[in-house]
Amino acid sequence: MASPSRTCRRPRAILGLAVSTGLLALVSGCAQYAEQLAPASPSEPWQQGRKTGPSLLPQPASAHQGPASTDFGVRGMTETTTLSPAPETRPGHVYKLPELIDVAARNNPATRVAWEQARQAALAVGIAESTFLPTISANVIGGSQQNTTPVDVLGQTRDIDTTVEGTTSAVALQWLIFDFGQRRAAANVAKQLSTAANINFNGAHQLLIFNVTRAYYQYGATQTGAEIAAQSLRNSRAILDAAVAREKNGLGTTVEVAQARQQVAQSELRQVTAAGLQQDAYQALLAAMGVSPTMQIKVAGSGGRRLPAPSDVSTDEMIQQALARRPDVLASYAAMKAGQAGIDVAKADFLPKVYMAGVAGQGTGGFDAAGLPTIGQQTSGTGILVGAAVPLYDGGMRAANLKAAESRAAAARTTFHKTQEEAVREMVVASNTLRSALASYRAASKLTDAASVTYDAALDAYRNGLGTVTAATAADSGLLDARQARTDAHAASLIAAANLAFVLGTMTSPQAAERISYR
Repeated sequence: MASPSRTCRRPRAILGLAVSTGLLALVSGCAQYAEQLAPASPSEPWQQGRKTGPSLLPQPASAHQGPASTDFGVRGMTETTTLSPAPETRPGHVYKLPELIDVAARNNPATRVAWEQARQAALAVGIAESTFLPTISANVIGGSQQNTTPVDVLGQTRDIDTTVEGTTSAVALQWLIFDFGQRRAAANVAKQLSTAANINFNGAHQLLIFNVTRAYYQYGATQTGAEIAAQSLRNSRAILDAAVAREKNGLGTTVEVAQARQQVAQSELRQVTAAGLQQDAYQALLAAMGVSPTMQIKVAGSGGRRLPAPSDVSTDEMIQQALARRPDVLASYAAMKAGQAGIDVAKADFLPKVYMAGVAGQGTGGFDAAGLPTIGQQTSGTGILVGAAVPLYDGGMRAANLKAAESRAAAARTTFHKTQEEAVREMVVASNTLRSALASYRAASKLTDAASVTYDAALDAYRNGLGTVTAATAADSGLLDARQARTDAHAASLIAAANLAFVLGTMTSPQAAERISYR
């Protein structure tokens, strides 16, 4: 007959088994109900809080009920409403191009991301170099185990309780002594990638300088365009005044006055359009700077800037100089060198590695059986081991890794040559674009001078009764188009010059951007 203690333990064991089985079934059931986190169908909106509660467990049927909805809105979160503060500016100060670039360099998120990437690459170098040093770890293990063993004594079954407990503490050293240059090659990969990240960081600033410069010139063109639209409105009103005066004197007709009023209305519409373009260009400038769209600053105009002379980059010497300093080319070259070093890392996996290990430890243990004296023991030991690991078979994993490394190196080499070719192509195209823009500006300047003379003559003739209002309004429109064409060509020339400096790798500072129009 079983003892009472053993009889009591059986229900507890059965209960524990049932609880464990229930928890296992409950946890395994979470997977099928996790699908409820997604929308029910491609055409139904996801509704926060409808299908799931605070856990993935099945919800009551009432939690799933509710009217059908086609509202795809989401619940608002106050955490997403906080905007980054706008940079501090000087009230009333008119910002020039170098100052705008300086504000952008201190606040643009793209350069901050590039900086963090450069820091991460630098830390990767430290991680790779740390593999040359040993690792030391301290380990402490302790535990206790209780056992109940049924023993048949004179026909009766009795339980004997025993307890085993102990602790072990050790200090271990592991050191990879020799690996046929694998760690050195891995460190070289990290250093090349760090170099590429640092170059890309400077390249991000060069791109920022160019983007701000381009947006600045585009905004300057809209400023001049607004001024042209205002001048055109004044010209149209001068024609209207002349038409009204001729009508009062009996020399004109109501048709002429109506035509003049139509020209004024057209000029007013152009002024509104010009103001809208100026606001859009202002927002584009703030976006290029990477600052808040609510920021309000005064920006100096660029309409009076002198244009540079045409540039020719077709000589081999100039192309080589540009290739030697362009960030994208240099970063691509560093990536190619990293790919070549990656092959050495993969090849070293085929060779043995020599390790050294050392350990110093101490342990205590105890054994206790009911009714018997406790048995205790304490031990300690130290040792140094040197071993070698020789890879024999891995199912082709090392060979596959080597082929993958060779493929990555080949891709990096091809990318480098492609980057070189694209860089040269960009230089040639940028040079041609600048020459074309400057030619357009010269032609537009001649057209503007001629249109100005035509407008003055047409207005004077109309006032004196020798011309028609149609000729005067046509001259006004022609003068507006000519001035706008000259403004656009002027901005295009400045942007083309900035683009040429950028593709040549000389757009390296706010001062360099400022000097573009003063060559």
